[in-house]
Amino acid sequence: MTMLLASDTLLYVFVKDSTDNDLSFSQKMAQADIDEGLYSRQLYVIDHDAMRRMGKADVLIAGMRGLGVEIAKNVILAGVRSVTIQDDGVVEWRDLSSQFYLKEADLGQNRALCSEKQLSSLNVYVRVSAWTKKLDEDFLSKFQVVVLTNSPLEEQLRVGAFCHSNNIKFIVADTRGLCGQLFCDFGESFEVRDTNGETPVSAMIGHISKDNPGIVTCTDEESHEFTDGMFVNFSGIQGMTELNSYGPIEIKVRDIYSFSICNTSNFSEYVKGGVATEVKQTEILSFVTIRDPELVEMTDYGKIQRNLSLHLAFQALHRFTQKYSRVPHPRSQADAEVLVTITKELCTDAKFDELDEDAVRQLSLVASGDLAPVNAFIGGLAAQEVVKACSGKFTPLRQWLYFDALECLPQENDEVLSEDACAPRDSRYDGQIAVFGSAFQDKLKKQSYFLVGAGAIGCELLKNFALIGLGAGEGGNITVTDMDSIERSNLNRQFLFHSKDIGRLKSEVAAESVKEMNPYMNITAHQNRVCPETEEVYTHSFYSNLDGVAAALDNVDARVYLDQCCVRNKKSMLEGGTLGSKGHTLVVVPHLTESYGPSTSGGQKAIPICTLKNFPHRIEHTLQWARDQFEGLFKQAAENVNNFLSDPTFVDRTVARGDVEAVEILEGVYRSLGEEWPQNWADSVSWARRQWETLYNNPIKQLLHCFPPDQVTSSGLPFWMGAKRCPHPLTFDSNNTTHMDFIVAAGNLYGQIYGITGSRNRADIQSILQGVKVPEFTLKSSVKIAVTDQELKEENEERKEEVKLEILKEKLSKLKLKDQSFRMQPQEFEKDDDSNFHMDYIVAASNLRAENYDIPTADRHKSKLIAGRIIPAIATTTAAIAGLMCLELYKLVQGHQKITSYRNAYINLATQYFVLSQPCVAPTFTVSDEKSSLRKDGYACSFLFSTKDILFKSLHYFYTQDEFQRTRLSILVS
Repeated sequence: MTMLLASDTLLYVFVKDSTDNDLSFSQKMAQADIDEGLYSRQLYVIDHDAMRRMGKADVLIAGMRGLGVEIAKNVILAGVRSVTIQDDGVVEWRDLSSQFYLKEADLGQNRALCSEKQLSSLNVYVRVSAWTKKLDEDFLSKFQVVVLTNSPLEEQLRVGAFCHSNNIKFIVADTRGLCGQLFCDFGESFEVRDTNGETPVSAMIGHISKDNPGIVTCTDEESHEFTDGMFVNFSGIQGMTELNSYGPIEIKVRDIYSFSICNTSNFSEYVKGGVATEVKQTEILSFVTIRDPELVEMTDYGKIQRNLSLHLAFQALHRFTQKYSRVPHPRSQADAEVLVTITKELCTDAKFDELDEDAVRQLSLVASGDLAPVNAFIGGLAAQEVVKACSGKFTPLRQWLYFDALECLPQENDEVLSEDACAPRDSRYDGQIAVFGSAFQDKLKKQSYFLVGAGAIGCELLKNFALIGLGAGEGGNITVTDMDSIERSNLNRQFLFHSKDIGRLKSEVAAESVKEMNPYMNITAHQNRVCPETEEVYTHSFYSNLDGVAAALDNVDARVYLDQCCVRNKKSMLEGGTLGSKGHTLVVVPHLTESYGPSTSGGQKAIPICTLKNFPHRIEHTLQWARDQFEGLFKQAAENVNNFLSDPTFVDRTVARGDVEAVEILEGVYRSLGEEWPQNWADSVSWARRQWETLYNNPIKQLLHCFPPDQVTSSGLPFWMGAKRCPHPLTFDSNNTTHMDFIVAAGNLYGQIYGITGSRNRADIQSILQGVKVPEFTLKSSVKIAVTDQELKEENEERKEEVKLEILKEKLSKLKLKDQSFRMQPQEFEKDDDSNFHMDYIVAASNLRAENYDIPTADRHKSKLIAGRIIPAIATTTAAIAGLMCLELYKLVQGHQKITSYRNAYINLATQYFVLSQPCVAPTFTVSDEKSSLRKDGYACSFLFSTKDILFKSLHYFYTQDEFQRTRLSILVS
């Protein structure tokens, strides 16, 4: 879609519908300049190289009202080299509506100076300084990125032209009440190293044809995820080895299981194996100056014409301000008509005849407002563009973006706001009163809300709650609950916490922090998990006193449970989540929108047991296997021993679980208290050496004895093909770093569960290893190895272990301990403590297993992500999502009853992908001629029966549809 802006310019509306190997020693040393303990979650969004480039960037952020401080906060948390905040203005009452580092005592003082100290405390690695003079060219030339906020058009044009001609990345961000704009100019040649930040796609190869073009067929385990135009590298191919060194090859997708490549007709015959892995390609983008043609990005595809109208309306707003030396007065109809007239003049010049005059009027009515949620959203987006400018990671905005949430305004049947109702009152909420009026502000203060979670989104929500005054008046209250304590890795995105708070409870510190932002906040901190076990705390009475609930949770099960509580108690719920640069929001309105609903899947697909046990083909499989080994050897075994020693009924309860499982558990207990009980450090090392053999040598030999490399199936096909990678046993070498990594970690962990102090001294450990005798392994012809989980299940059902079980019970009954108070020390897996050997073990164990099967290994960083089930996170996305959630909060507090007012959102800041859509309508059903809202799969029933004069009030159940119908019929019949 295009339209003419001027006689010689066009406006384009742009609508978008590898596995890592071990790093070399030098690469590992190069990473030492990045504090992985602090940036751990962000590093999974922005890689080490991108972070290193950011660490060399100096950023200027001009304007320290609410939008400017939001951008500065996010950029500082992200970790650039320096941030300079500039503002030559002084603190006014309306600034307190969205500037979270300003206080009433700061009125009349410079905004930048008042914000400098607290911004500096966010990240010790970022130099923060304040500048209170005007922006001149000598000053601007010191920076790689310049951001202007809430600036006049003249300044935007002047600074933009200078930055473009001097290769300085230039960003403009502005918010006016419920509307916002964003502009980016990264120069005439900007290199994007990774357009989307996604993990490179890979697929296992089943066959490659000799043809022009060659056809690559993937294994039928799962469909590939390649798209046309991707480039791939090949590795591990047997037969057609030419492809292994061919370099990146462009592909064309044929179907979900195959794609074509280059001419392979002169290559060798394909035999088996191989992996195709995407190779990310750089892109060079060209930007024009702020004076030149623009690209407008959509945030809400239901508002395309409105976004185009806002582009001209913002220009008109600058003309209005220049002419009258002020912005339009709040709710002034006269000023609104003036702005419409100016905008129409611009439309004539631009030859644009589809102006949304109502949108222009509404912009005028709210333009003097300053809202924290809008600043949070636009500030999150703008800060992400700074990250892109500094790092070359992700696709930048090209080039204009407009956003509005005008549907937050009162609906048609509500009382019309007057100029008096929205006039300033020398109040900290003046910026919000200018948009919604004083009566709405009083209503916000009286709200009682329940916030579940005080992590990244929770901190951002609390900040917004404090700024808008939610629960900050008589009768109002915020209850926040979070059972977690603050860890160092939290500080990179949970900005209410600082180093001095590490170890303290999140909910308590968060409550203290927002009280400093707004001393009128009424906030209560809990440390409870919201679950069935705490229903005595969070009772029906508790929910009855609430106006709504906000969910800032990090797992689906907790969301589902909280959603059920809200449906049962007929309370609205705001829900949001993030995954790196992606985020979503959901608003649930009783009897109006569909609820979150029951979990329909467990998220990631479960890996088949046989795949983990004998046939891994991806690094995810070996990491899960290593994690299972950790849990079994260093946690579950120790817990079983402790249960045996303290619970007389343990054996009987274990036997009740079935013979096969009972034998496995009780054998482990007997070995742990018998022959495998180490008496000293040397015994722990000896155990680790024998364990190495039982994991990486003996079972592989047995597997190959059962299924030799040349084994064929009953249909004549090779057994070892496709997803089944033929393994090879490893031979221990004390001079091999990974082999010794395993011994050091396993030996120390095994010693720890017995209370034995270990060592990292490799020379001493190698000396101990020389005296270790490794038992010889004998292949067993009687062993049968299951190929599928179904075979394994059938084998377990057929196994008879009664005799062995009785022998074990007798042996355990005769065990006598010298120290009856002895207890083992189970290891709870903790991924973020680099001194506890947990990740040391996982990385070494997984990579050795990968070596067994010729699977590309993973470095510690990637291993930690997968095995630790880490959710990548960055402050920019979190801020944007919390802003969108609080815009929905405005609608809930006003009591909007039209579903067209509400928005669910899905965003991806990496690619500027935004979908703001109307929520699904709550399904309805009829009972005795009355309608009630119901849920998908789980139906919340709240209805009245009049049949036979029986009155049923507020019946709350969760039923499947069939169960509901049966219950309905039984009630009606009775």
